[in-house]
Amino acid sequence: MGKKFRSEGADDRIKKVAIFTFVIAILLFLYMIYLSKALSYLSKDPKACINCHVMNTQYATWQHSSHARDVTCIECHLPTDGFFSKYMAKARDGFNHTVAFTFDTYDHAIKISEDGASRVQANCISCHKSMTSTISANANKYHNFDDENIENGRKCWSCHQDVPHGKVRALTTTPNNLGIHEVK
Repeated sequence: MGKKFRSEGADDRIKKVAIFTFVIAILLFLYMIYLSKALSYLSKDPKACINCHVMNTQYATWQHSSHARDVTCIECHLPTDGFFSKYMAKARDGFNHTVAFTFDTYDHAIKISEDGASRVQANCISCHKSMTSTISANANKYHNFDDENIENGRKCWSCHQDVPHGKVRALTTTPNNLGIHEVK
């Protein structure tokens, strides 16, 4: 009977240690969510993009552009065709950004991925539909696209390179990087 009593006491201690360890793990996880501002990525606030300092230049140049008045980062950079595709792209981009920024494997002159470029192109065309349809219809008269139209050839920013992030997109130099300021 003495062995059974000691065994139950050991089982109780193991349960308490396991519960304590689980609670500590949950608290550490919640603290990491707080530190990384992870919940801000679920919003459409452009400030979520500057949680990581490497995006300050992109944010500052966007802030000084004409797009800052009406368009957020999400409206340009994520799919606009539905909840599922938007959050799948957010999750994929978030994972890739986390890995690149954590392990410092990104180019300091940040370039958009091919998938991201396709999304931005689709959103440019969608927002500026009347203009892009006119340009495509009259491409042979006014734009030399080398037999490629906007929708499957050149990207809008091959001509409109200053929109909305300026010409230089490095951490140290940007002509319009006057710092991040509060928009009122």
